[in-house]
Amino acid sequence: MTTTGARHTGAALDRVDALEKVTGRAKYAYDHGPADMVHAVPVEASIARGEIVQVDVDAMLKLPGVLAAIWHGNAPRLATADEDLAVLQSRRVAYRGQYVAVVVAETLDDAREAARTLRVEYAPEEHDVGLRADHPKLYRPDGVNAGYPTDTEQGDPDAALASAPVVVDEVYSTPAEHNNPMEPHATVAEWHGDGLTVHEPSQHVSGLRATLASLFGMPPGHVHVLSPYVGGGFGSKAKVHPHVILAALTAKQVGRPVKMAVTRRQMFAATAYRTPTIQRVRLGAEPGGRLIAVTHDVFEQSSTVAEFAEQAAVPTRTMYAAPHRRTTHRLVRLDVPTPSWMRAPGECPGMFALESAMDELAIACGIDPVELRVRNEPAVHPESGLPFSSRNLVGCLREGARRFGWAGRDPRPGMRREGRLLVGTGVASSTFPVSRAPSSATARAEPDGRYTVRIAAADIGTGARTVLTQIAADALLTMPGLVVVEVGDSALPAAAVAGGSMGTASWGTAVVRACEALRERLDAAGGVVPAAGLEAAADTTKEVGAQQKYSRHAFGAQFAEVAVDADTGETRVRRLLGVFAAGRILNPKTARSQFVGGMVMGLSMALLEESIMDREFGDYLNRDLAQYHIAANADVRDVRAFWLEEEDPHLNPMGSKGIGEIGIVGTAAAIANAVHHATGVRIRDLPIRLDKLLR
Repeated sequence: MTTTGARHTGAALDRVDALEKVTGRAKYAYDHGPADMVHAVPVEASIARGEIVQVDVDAMLKLPGVLAAIWHGNAPRLATADEDLAVLQSRRVAYRGQYVAVVVAETLDDAREAARTLRVEYAPEEHDVGLRADHPKLYRPDGVNAGYPTDTEQGDPDAALASAPVVVDEVYSTPAEHNNPMEPHATVAEWHGDGLTVHEPSQHVSGLRATLASLFGMPPGHVHVLSPYVGGGFGSKAKVHPHVILAALTAKQVGRPVKMAVTRRQMFAATAYRTPTIQRVRLGAEPGGRLIAVTHDVFEQSSTVAEFAEQAAVPTRTMYAAPHRRTTHRLVRLDVPTPSWMRAPGECPGMFALESAMDELAIACGIDPVELRVRNEPAVHPESGLPFSSRNLVGCLREGARRFGWAGRDPRPGMRREGRLLVGTGVASSTFPVSRAPSSATARAEPDGRYTVRIAAADIGTGARTVLTQIAADALLTMPGLVVVEVGDSALPAAAVAGGSMGTASWGTAVVRACEALRERLDAAGGVVPAAGLEAAADTTKEVGAQQKYSRHAFGAQFAEVAVDADTGETRVRRLLGVFAAGRILNPKTARSQFVGGMVMGLSMALLEESIMDREFGDYLNRDLAQYHIAANADVRDVRAFWLEEEDPHLNPMGSKGIGEIGIVGTAAAIANAVHHATGVRIRDLPIRLDKLLR
C-alpha cells in the first residue's frame, strides 16, 4: 500500500468527474438510446376531478408510426396499494395533469402528435384545490415527514401568552413551489425476458429498484437502475414518480425499449412540489426579550391519492428556549398533485415564519435581532432535553455580524436612503437536523496498486464522488488519484437516499468501514494483493442503530442587504452572507458551492418563486420557466459563505454534518427582514412582489 500520511479530507480537491461533464462524455438518462427504441408521450388529464369515460385508442392506431395507445382499460396490472404509483390502473382522475394514457410511436414527433390529438372523454366532478386555515376538511395526521410527531406541547402556552408583557401573534404564508432542476426527468426502460433495465436520474437507485420490483412482481435482482450522472434534484428525484412506472409499463406492453421524457410543463404536475403553507406563530416574551412562550401552528395540503405532511413546525422545537411551547400540523386532502420533498422540507418554510416573527419580536422589545437570538439560546434541546452533540448558533451569529458589518446598524426602518433606493439589512438563523441511514459499500485493492470503492450512492451535482474519493483515500492511507469511486448503479451495494442532508454521512460511514476492513485483510496478507484483487465489504446497520442519544443539528446565520426602489417597489438583494457550523468540512470547494447554491435558492424563494393555482380551473397557471420565475445571474449580486471549525465526535467517522440544505433555510427570512428594515413594510406572504410593497 502507498502510505502518504496526508489527510485528504478537508482539502479543496477538484471534482473527479469534472472532465467528463465539461467535455460532454458524461451520459445522462436521456442520452441513452438502445437499439429498436421507440418513444412514449403521456397524456395528462384535462379535468381536476372525475372519471374517464372513454379513450379513443382505435383512432390513434391508424396514425403514422403509432404502435400503441394505452389507458386503464388495456394497461397491464400493477401490484401496488400506493395510488400515486398505480399508473393507468383506474378510471378515477384525482388532479389535473394526472397521467391518463400514453401513446407510443416510432418517432418522438409522431408520439407527440398522437398524444396531442388523443380524444379522452370525461365525467367531471366539482373540485376543491384551495388551501385555507379554516378548511372544513382539515385533520390531524398521525405523523409528519421524517417520522416526527404531529404535535408537541409543554407547559401552558395559552396562559403564558395571555400574561406575557410582549406578544407577537402573526400569520405567515408560503406558496407552492416547484423543483426545476436543470435536467428534467427522463426514463429509458428496456426489458430482457423477465429482467428490467432503467436509465433514470435518481437520488436513490436502491429505493427505485425495490419499488419497481414490487410493482412488477419480480425479485429486486431482476431490476437494474442506472443513474451515474444526475443534473440536479433538490428532492424531486428522490422518490419514485409516475413517469418511471409508465415508461416501464409501456416497454413491457410493446416489447421494445422505450424512452420517455417529462417536459418542463408536465413536471409541474407529475414530479412533486413544495406544499403551500399557512403558519400562525405566537411569541410571548419579557420586556428584555427572553421568551416565555412559543406556539407554531401549520396548515398545509396533500392530494386525495396520498398523504404527505411536511414538518414545517419542527424546527421551532429546536431553536430557542421557552418554558411554554406548542407546535401543531394540520392537513387537508385536495384535488391537487401530491407534494413531496423540496430542498430543506419543513425547515425552509417553517423557519421563514419563525425567523420573521423573531425579527418582529426584536422590534417590539427594542432589542437588536442578533442579540435577541443570543438571549434565547438553549443549554439543551428545548423539548427533548437531550444534550446537543454540538451547537454553535451563537458563534455563527457573532461571526456573521462581524463579517457583514452589522455593528452600528440603525434599527429604525426606512432611515437609509440612496436617491430613490431604500436600503435595509436583516438577519435570520438556520438549522437542519443531522442524520445518517444504513448503507453498504465494498472496497477492492487492485493488483496494479489502485483501489475501487463501490456504493449505490447518488451524485446529483453535489460532488459526492469527489468527497467519497477523499474519504476512501484517507481510510486507505493512499492518494485520491489511486481511488476510483463507482456510484449511481443499483447493482452496487445498497445505499441511503441522497436527501435530508444525510448522503455523505451515510455513505461515508460505509466507505470508511469497508476501507478499514480492506486494510485489515491486506495487513493479514502481508500487503500482497493477489492477481484477482482483494475485496472487503461493510454494512452499517448496527452502527447507525446504536448511535448515542444526542440532539444533532447543523446551525447557521444569514445576513442580507437589500435595496428597494421607492417608486416601483423593485427589490434587489445587494449582499448575502452566511456563516455555518456544520461539523468538519470535507471539501471547502464543493462545500462553498453547496452553501452559496442554497442561499441563491433562498433568494429565489424570497423574491420570485410562486406556483399560482387557478382555483376555478384546478391547475397551476405558470407551468414553465417563462412564467415560474427563478433567480437568474442578474439577480445574484454578492453571495458569500463561511463556516466555523467545529469538532463533533458524536456524528460519524468523518465528523461531518450535512450541508446541502441549511443554506436555503434562513435566507428568505433574512431578506424579508431586510426589506422591512428598508421600507417599514412587513411582508408575511412570500414572495416579496412589487404589489405587496406598493400599498
